[in-house]
Amino acid sequence: MYICPTSHSFYHSTLSGNPVIMTLQWTAVAFFLYAEIAVNLILCIPFISPQRWRSVFSWRLWNWLSPYWNKCFFTMIMVLIVLFLDALREVQKYSGPEPMQDAKVNPNLYDHIHMKLFRAQRNLYISGFSLFLWLIMRRVVTLLNQVAATLENSAVLQIQMDTAIKAAMQHQEDSLMLKQALLDEEKSMAAKNQQLKLEVEKLEGQLKAAEKIVHKSHAEVEAMRRQTKGLAQEYDRLLSEYNQLQNLQSAEDKKDQ
Repeated sequence: MYICPTSHSFYHSTLSGNPVIMTLQWTAVAFFLYAEIAVNLILCIPFISPQRWRSVFSWRLWNWLSPYWNKCFFTMIMVLIVLFLDALREVQKYSGPEPMQDAKVNPNLYDHIHMKLFRAQRNLYISGFSLFLWLIMRRVVTLLNQVAATLENSAVLQIQMDTAIKAAMQHQEDSLMLKQALLDEEKSMAAKNQQLKLEVEKLEGQLKAAEKIVHKSHAEVEAMRRQTKGLAQEYDRLLSEYNQLQNLQSAEDKKDQ
């Protein structure tokens, strides 16, 4: 069977390179993809709270690795982008019209080209999903930290709100007690005022009775004064008559001698 020079050269170009290195390279990427899937699934377990994940992320190991985390993250992005572009180039290389024409000329090359195309597509999917899940994992970790911080802040705010509600209820109870005390005091003052009013009215009645007694006493004193004056006048009249009688008797006695 005749093999054209172009197909022969393309066949040798597809076999160029170290297949062991390529296999190890994409095997490592595949294991990295499986690890990403496992980590993302673990991070999405519903019964593990964001606070627990935040406590895990606060371990001393992660604090020690945190200065290198951004460098490692962007390095992996660059590596995965390079692998993705390489896989995309391989897919375009083996899916073009020239390899298919060569495969029609050389039947032995047909299976080899399709095998290479399948591996290139597989590598494209592996590198693409690895890059996508790497970004997703970074975003999930960031969101877990943010949710944990939000929950902690909401817990603190809830405690503060409960404290404020308790303080408000205590103030309300104190105000009600103060209001009740003021009402009781007002009632007591009203009762005392009523009692004082009754006592004042009683004292006013006693004062009026005393005034009547005083007026009556004044009238009796005035009557006694008048009576005394009349008795004094009567006494003076009787005394003058007695003196006159005594003078007459003295005169008669002188005549008899």
